[in-house]
Amino acid sequence: MKYLVRQIAELLSAEVVGDADAAITTICKIEEGVPGGLTFLSNPKYTHYIYTTRATAAIVNKSFEPEQDVPCTLIKVENSYLAFAKLLNFYQENLPRKVGVSDKACIAPTATIGQNVYIGEFVSIGENAVVGNGASIYPQTVVGDNVRVGDRTTLYAGVKVYAGCEIGNDCILHAGAVIGADGFGFAPHDGQYLKIPQIGNVVIGNNVEIGANTCIDRATMGSTKIEDNVKIDNLVQIAHNVTVGEGTGMAAQVGVAGSAKIGRHCIFAGQAGVAGHITIDDGTVVGAQAGVSHSLKPGMYLGNPAIPLGEERRLIVYRRKLPELFNDVRDLKKKDE
Repeated sequence: MKYLVRQIAELLSAEVVGDADAAITTICKIEEGVPGGLTFLSNPKYTHYIYTTRATAAIVNKSFEPEQDVPCTLIKVENSYLAFAKLLNFYQENLPRKVGVSDKACIAPTATIGQNVYIGEFVSIGENAVVGNGASIYPQTVVGDNVRVGDRTTLYAGVKVYAGCEIGNDCILHAGAVIGADGFGFAPHDGQYLKIPQIGNVVIGNNVEIGANTCIDRATMGSTKIEDNVKIDNLVQIAHNVTVGEGTGMAAQVGVAGSAKIGRHCIFAGQAGVAGHITIDDGTVVGAQAGVSHSLKPGMYLGNPAIPLGEERRLIVYRRKLPELFNDVRDLKKKDE
């Protein structure tokens, strides 16, 4: 990688303050800047590093006005965080990608394999499976019978896609993700559990990213649905017959129980839990470790059980005052005695 600052500025439609001909050879964190490095400043907590960084250039917001001399060239944009993300995407897209089918892969004769694909060692692709153009399937991945993998989708090492599931275009599934395992369906009978066959599938839309070791269960009947542009972190559990609406994001260790309906453009922070058979409206934000036991209208929710943000903030204040209240009550009882 070697670019001039002016080339990066052109790519980002940015203004340059400093040496536009400086060479950039790497990307670095602002606090660990190196000569030839490009960094960015977005979080105000890191502003002090801009005055000491050894990076050659930094992407900053147009609103940034230095309070003292800055040792690096500034690339000014409307949104530095977004611009840096775009730049990293550009960098990754221009890295050489693997192409070709390993002779150690096991591909069923009825499978359909697109053009310009990568299929690594010990990949297994089942009967009547379809792998789209430009897809990348890394070693030890299993693509079951009748699975459809879309164009330019990447399945990293050890992904398991059970029979009949569908994955759209431009998706990324990270290592160890399991798509289409049986939903947790059992009928209690005479002190035992009768397994309920899970005969549905999982349907994943376009431009979806699913983190490492995340599990999305197949539906009892019909489909578990992950709509377009959903972003799911590592170690998330999505149960059978759940729908996750377009553009929703879920952080690590979120759990969603069966038949819950998650709206569009929702946000779930880490370890949030959602009960089954409830509906979360579009645009809802659920805080970390919140427990959602009932359907929610749009808004921000915290706590267990999850309640509106304002109510939970008041309860936090009240809880902090409990020791003082306890002491006051104890003193009053002593006076009465």
